[in-house]
Amino acid sequence: MTTLVLLSGWGIDARIWQPLASYWPDGTEVSTPDWPGYGERLDDNLPTSLSALAGKMVDDLTTEAIWVGWSLGGLLAGALLAHLPPPRALVLMGTGSRFCSEDGVRPAELATFRRAFDRDPRATWQHFLRWQLQGEPAPRAAHRRLLDLLGKQPSASSQTLATGLDQLAHIDLSDVLAAPPCPIHRLTGQQDKLMGKTARQTADLTLADSGHCPMLSRPDALAKHLVELAHKIDHEHIAQSEAVS
Repeated sequence: MTTLVLLSGWGIDARIWQPLASYWPDGTEVSTPDWPGYGERLDDNLPTSLSALAGKMVDDLTTEAIWVGWSLGGLLAGALLAHLPPPRALVLMGTGSRFCSEDGVRPAELATFRRAFDRDPRATWQHFLRWQLQGEPAPRAAHRRLLDLLGKQPSASSQTLATGLDQLAHIDLSDVLAAPPCPIHRLTGQQDKLMGKTARQTADLTLADSGHCPMLSRPDALAKHLVELAHKIDHEHIAQSEAVS
């Protein structure tokens, strides 16, 4: 059985994956754990150290699963490879080696966003929800669907959100991508405005007619591509195991 662990991004809990629920075929097991400080783990804050985060997530991020990390979730999943046994594979979705790039979200732009967050966390979070949808084919419809899922209040404390912004600014997966401890695949929306052009062009799989949030705009296509990729990863894993034995 194929097991996928879907990991959400900054300011958004595991409910973001609900639009995919009706598109998973039989034989696909899907887990959508919240990061500490989000959703069902709201009473806990997101740990500031990766080693502490690994301790919180060790039961969710199993070695036999394929981890699918979206946006900040991809950066965190990639960084946790240095602290946890590697999974069968990692899929980085809407995630480059870093969040900031000169042809995407520039460091100065993120710094401005962080200053705005310090002044008004709730309004800045609401702005981010709209900002990340600018590459979708119908951004207003996607925004309404997102609010239907999440509501108008973040399901995380300001401290948790501030920690996530610091991680967006500093996590760099360049070394992990250069020497991966497990297969790593990169998936991006064709019009993802939060990823730089270079990162989009070097992705392994590009989803047409979608931006940073294909789970809202193209849930059927996203589920299909994730399942196909998972089957490919499983077949490669079985072939490698047989070759070793």
